[in-house]
Amino acid sequence: MLFGAFAFGYFLSALLRAIVATLAPVFAEELSLNAGQLGLLAGAYFLGFAVMQLPLGAALDRFGPRRVLSVMLSLAVAGCLAFAAARTFPQLIGARLLIGLGVAASLMAPLTAFARLLAPALQLRLNSWMLMSGSLGMVASTLPVQTLLPAIGWRGLFVAIALLLLLAMAGIAVAPPCGPSSRAEAGDRLGYFAIVRHPAFTRALPLGFFTYGGLIAVQSLWAGPWLTQVAGQSPREAAQGLLFINLGMLLSFLGWGVAMPRLVRLGFTADRLIRLGWPLGVIVMGGVLALGPQAGAAWWTLWCVTTSPITLVQPAVAQAFPIAAVGRALSAFNLVIFLGVFVNQWGMGLVIDALAAAGWDTTSRFRAAFALHLLGMASSGVWFWQGLASHRLRGARTHR
Repeated sequence: MLFGAFAFGYFLSALLRAIVATLAPVFAEELSLNAGQLGLLAGAYFLGFAVMQLPLGAALDRFGPRRVLSVMLSLAVAGCLAFAAARTFPQLIGARLLIGLGVAASLMAPLTAFARLLAPALQLRLNSWMLMSGSLGMVASTLPVQTLLPAIGWRGLFVAIALLLLLAMAGIAVAPPCGPSSRAEAGDRLGYFAIVRHPAFTRALPLGFFTYGGLIAVQSLWAGPWLTQVAGQSPREAAQGLLFINLGMLLSFLGWGVAMPRLVRLGFTADRLIRLGWPLGVIVMGGVLALGPQAGAAWWTLWCVTTSPITLVQPAVAQAFPIAAVGRALSAFNLVIFLGVFVNQWGMGLVIDALAAAGWDTTSRFRAAFALHLLGMASSGVWFWQGLASHRLRGARTHR
C-alpha cells in the first residue's frame, strides 16, 4: 500500500513534468510563445523543483517522508489551480514554479523511505519501479492528454490534475508510517558541504547534470518540437511519437526493476552498470544527429532506453551515505539533476532562437543544440569513469 500511494503521487508529478511537450503547439498558437519561452515555461517546473531540494532533504531526515510529502503536495494543488486560471505568461511561469515546488518530494520521499526500510538490491528495484510509474505519467501526458484536450481544454486538464493530487494526498495519509530515522549516527552531523565533497557525489555530479538532466529535458520537452519541426510531424503524430517514447521508458524501468536483484547477486553494482551503459546513449545520439529529419520517435525511444542506466546513479549515491543522511544526500543530488534539466531545457531553446536569428535553418538549429548536449554527455561519462578508476586504485593501494 505504501508503494502504491507513493507511486500514484509520482505518476502525477511526471504527468505535470511532461505535459508542456504535448501542449507546446497549443501554447505557441494560443499564447504566441517562441522556443525560448516554451523552454522557460517547461523549465520553471524544474527550477521550483531544484530550489526546494536542500530544505527538503533536511525535512525528510527530520520529519519523515510521508508527512513531508503530504504537506508539499498541497502546494502542487494550488499551483495547478493557478495555472488553470493564468491569463499572462508571467502568471503561467509563477504557477508552473509553484507546481515544481509542490511535487519536489514526489520521488525523494519514496526513495528515502525505501533506503530506511529495504536492502540495497530492493532499493534499486523499487527505484526503477518508481521511475516506471513516472514513465506511466509521461505516457498519460501524450495521447491521453491530446485526446482530452478538445473536450475540456488545457485549463480543464490542470483542474482535473489538482483533484487527482488531492486523491494522492488522501492515499498517502492512510499509508503505513515511515517516520524520521531513530538512529543516532554519524550521518546526523553530515552537512550539505560534506555531502557534496564526498567522492561518490563528485564523480556522479556531471552525469546527473548533463546526462540525467538532459534525458529528462528531452523526454519532457524537446523530443516533441524535434518531431514537429525537424521530422515534420503533425501535433497528433508527435503526441503518438511521445507516447511511443514514454512506453519504451516504462518497459525499460520495468525491466530494470525485475533484473536488479539478480544483477546485484551476480556482482553488477549500480556503478558498474552505469559505466558499461553510458556510452550507448552517446552513440545513439550521434546517430540521431546524423539522421536529422529521418530520426523519428523510434530513434528517440532508442536513445532514452540506452541512456536509462544513468537513472541508477541516484540510489547509488545515496547508498554511499549513512541512513540518517540519506534524505539530504538524495535531495542534494536531485538538486544537481533538476538544475541540469532547467539549464538544458532553457539553454536549448535559447540556442535554437539565437541560431534562428542568425539565419540557420530549423534542422541545423536543432542539430547544433543537441550537439552541445552530446558533448556534455560524453564529457560527464569520461569524468565518471575516471573517478571510478581512481577510487579502485586508491582501494588497491589501501589493501596492500
